[in-house]
Amino acid sequence: MQLEIVKDYDALSKKAAYILASQIILKPKSVLGLATGSTPIGTYNELIHMYKNGIINFSGITTFNLDEYYGLNVNDKQSYHYFMEQHLFNNIDIKKENIHIPNGKANNMDVECQQYENSIKEAGGIDLQLLGIGQNGHIGFNEPNEKFEALTHLVNLDTDTIEANARFFDSIDKVPTQAISMGIKTIMQSNKILLLASGENKAEAVYKMIKGNITPELPASVLQLHSDVVVIVDEAAATLL
Repeated sequence: MQLEIVKDYDALSKKAAYILASQIILKPKSVLGLATGSTPIGTYNELIHMYKNGIINFSGITTFNLDEYYGLNVNDKQSYHYFMEQHLFNNIDIKKENIHIPNGKANNMDVECQQYENSIKEAGGIDLQLLGIGQNGHIGFNEPNEKFEALTHLVNLDTDTIEANARFFDSIDKVPTQAISMGIKTIMQSNKILLLASGENKAEAVYKMIKGNITPELPASVLQLHSDVVVIVDEAAATLL
């Protein structure tokens, strides 16, 4: 695990964007795993800037998002479909058919999850997976005590996660209590993993991920077992290291 500590969120966003851009330049038909939440927004802004300046293009890129809320329509402003369109996809030249995000309104969740796994395999696997980390150590929506061997599946969200995400909704009562998420095993099958953490509220999770025991109680700790992980944190998130 390679750890890089940078000054602040802006520096984190730039460094993460450089790594993603390098992947795109070196392999124009890369398969990227993408994340949502507040942490990667700055990175996506940097990638858009690079695209508009002709440094990179996304015409050959295929993407798979980590997760989606269960029960939300794709055009719901709180859905991750909407998030990705607003913060990245609508601003670059990626082909719509190359964008993959779990369907939170699928009639059969078991079939949806299996089809998502099949699509990843058919694409050749994920070259570079972008991750954030929750305050409870979750990656994707894999909450504490989720099995490491899980593939894409329907997840019951912890109270901590629901409370953390409530800031994006009108009230906590409107936050979905379930989500479809790539499983830990799916994430670990990626060739390279890039995890970002910003803010003092992530410091404990970052410390346990890097220095703690490998346990499902702290899902991100499993990344210690991956052969190619880059962790970029700002000084606030690194206060306990």
